[in-house]
Amino acid sequence: MNWKDQWKPLAIITAVFLVAFYLPVGLPRFDNSIMEAFHLVKWYAREHVVLCLLPAFLIAGAIAVFVKKESVMKYLGARAPKPLAYGVASVSGSILAVCSCTVLPLFAGIYRMGAGLGPATAFLYSGPAINVLAIILTARVLGPELGIARAVGAVAFSVVIGLLMHLMFRKEELEKADVQAGMPEPVVARPLWQNGVYFALMVGILVFANWGRPAEGTGAWAAIYSSKWIVTSILALGLGAVLAAWFGLKVSRLVFVAAPVVVLALVARGQPLLPFAAGIVGLGVVTSTRDDELGEWFESSWGFAKQILPLLLLGVLVAGALLGRPGQEGMIPSIWVARAVGGNSIWSNLFASVAGAFMYFATLTEVPILQGLIGSGMGKGPALALLLAGPALSLPNMLVIRSIMGTRKTLVFVALVVLMATISGMLYGAFAG
Repeated sequence: MNWKDQWKPLAIITAVFLVAFYLPVGLPRFDNSIMEAFHLVKWYAREHVVLCLLPAFLIAGAIAVFVKKESVMKYLGARAPKPLAYGVASVSGSILAVCSCTVLPLFAGIYRMGAGLGPATAFLYSGPAINVLAIILTARVLGPELGIARAVGAVAFSVVIGLLMHLMFRKEELEKADVQAGMPEPVVARPLWQNGVYFALMVGILVFANWGRPAEGTGAWAAIYSSKWIVTSILALGLGAVLAAWFGLKVSRLVFVAAPVVVLALVARGQPLLPFAAGIVGLGVVTSTRDDELGEWFESSWGFAKQILPLLLLGVLVAGALLGRPGQEGMIPSIWVARAVGGNSIWSNLFASVAGAFMYFATLTEVPILQGLIGSGMGKGPALALLLAGPALSLPNMLVIRSIMGTRKTLVFVALVVLMATISGMLYGAFAG
């Protein structure tokens, strides 16, 4: 036996043994962190997988099948005019009230379809960061100054980070542009406006199904929230009509999908998750048996789900063990975080950026979390740094990004977000302090 080849497995086995031997089972903080990990996974599965991720997988699969590669490259490709590409990427991301995980299937879809690295990462950042609802909530709860700073910073970030990613990997982008130069104009199976309606209905379902409860019970946002499931149902009916009229799905198949949804909606009142899940499952069943473009839609969506969902759940599990849920303790005491983000030093801003980058924030939850931290003495600069880094990144998010565009690009993207958030926090803290 050649022992030189056995050092690596021996080291791994030894390390695993030492971890198991000294595992601090019985210590309250360790035991609680394990429970927090499972609590966070349970909460994530209930609140985000069905309502957020499954519709996002369907949209990503639809991008891969129904949006021609040439069309993506025309607006977001390496050869697309920069103002057009980054404008489309920023606007496309800002209309989605999604978290750092829900945006991932959509990012994977456009990136694999040939979008340039710069516009694709601009979209990746803008989706969760340029959230109109979150910015309005920030201004109302934390003050207009911080709300405006967040809005301006997030818009600038999406473009600047995209441009820097393009410049840092310019050689690869030039090679991609040369390949894309010789591609022909796309042959469309149906008018562009029909595909536009199809995607708008799916995005509308994603947005309204996840419309969060506003802080106040009156006003426009509250009115929309109270009728969100009515709007979602109307959009779902519209999607069914589009699939029947333009995509050749038989009405009998749509009835097969709709019947369980209606029954569950009547029987399980107050539990919209059940009929919503039934609709997604039913749509998957009727499309999976086809050998046309609807069958390709299911296969593409299922491919994204297989790649992304396990990594996300693993990342949420680790994040829960380390940081716990909002208001709950994980392995790292929350008081350490509160103490580390006081003032406006380089360290406090950097710590806020790094902590925000690794924490998981569901859509809009960063505002009440930040409100509590500010009440515990968090400085204005670190508050902005966390707002700019936190919603756009998370540990689960990083694991999936790495599987899509590789370790090197992921590290550069994360470093740019953390660095720019730190600098922005210091500047804002200096002027606002």
